[in-house]
Amino acid sequence: MVELYLAPPLSLSSAHILTLLFAATYVGSLYLSKYTRLSFSNKSSRLKNGGSRAKGSSERWRDDPQVIRARLVIVSLVTALCCLTVYTVIHTVSWAKVCDHAWYYTKVRLGFTLSSVESLYPFLLAPLLYLGPIYASFLGERLPFQFYFSWRTDVLDTFVSWQGVRNYIFGPITEEIVFRACVLSLYHLAGATRTWMIFGSPISFGFAHLHHAWEVYNRYGRTRTALKNAALTTLFQLSYTTLFGSFCAYLFLVTGSIYPPIFSHVFCNIMGIPQIGWEIRKFPTHKRSIQWAYCIGIIGFAIALRPSVFGHVSIYWQPGSKVGKF
Repeated sequence: MVELYLAPPLSLSSAHILTLLFAATYVGSLYLSKYTRLSFSNKSSRLKNGGSRAKGSSERWRDDPQVIRARLVIVSLVTALCCLTVYTVIHTVSWAKVCDHAWYYTKVRLGFTLSSVESLYPFLLAPLLYLGPIYASFLGERLPFQFYFSWRTDVLDTFVSWQGVRNYIFGPITEEIVFRACVLSLYHLAGATRTWMIFGSPISFGFAHLHHAWEVYNRYGRTRTALKNAALTTLFQLSYTTLFGSFCAYLFLVTGSIYPPIFSHVFCNIMGIPQIGWEIRKFPTHKRSIQWAYCIGIIGFAIALRPSVFGHVSIYWQPGSKVGKF
């Protein structure tokens, strides 16, 4: 059942404030405890090779297992708190005052229903975009069941580690629930346009990654060069995460499910940033085919994004409306 409102039950300013609170709470929670905070030496060090310096014995870096474990606990609690906030809003503004109904509508709006995804189609978009890198991996025989693929190195050592659990499980799941499901469900209740929900809402997701600049600055020696590296890295990460957030926001809105965005997030984290220049240098005789694979992937991805081909109408994507109907 779809709720019907004569006017948006939540103000747009309230949605903006709650979005900022979600982002601030998610990032701020990483610095509340001494177990989750990072610590660095105050000494500056010039590095000849331009790489990251060695970690000091008294320092705490984000890849330390004890730091990762503490952060996984706190972001899980914050994610649950954000979901509870959405439930509270729905229970307050909705006609479904009965607790069971409010929980049901919260679950639907957060995209936690498996029935909201009717096919595998939404899960294939991210792999299609990465057709070029996948083809390059095929040339290097690095795909599953090829010669240089190792289940121990490429699967166990990658995923069964604290860094793997953070990067490929807890990170994507909690970030998509908070910055996609929770944020977009509130913007939808506030009557925000699709354009804003797709291109405006991911800004908070991008800015939530700015705190990594402090780590980069310290790891690269706290020098002017380190500051430059931190600024460039942060600018790129801000642009990349905001753009990626727009894709995941669109995917969430058109499917009404949080599972395709989570899968896409995990997949993109595994694949990393495409390195077409390095791939061409490694396989010079396949330069043309690599370029074609990239072009086909990008063009095919753009064509595949048409809402009409998803074969499913979600509560967030009603035909003929620029704003999600309630």
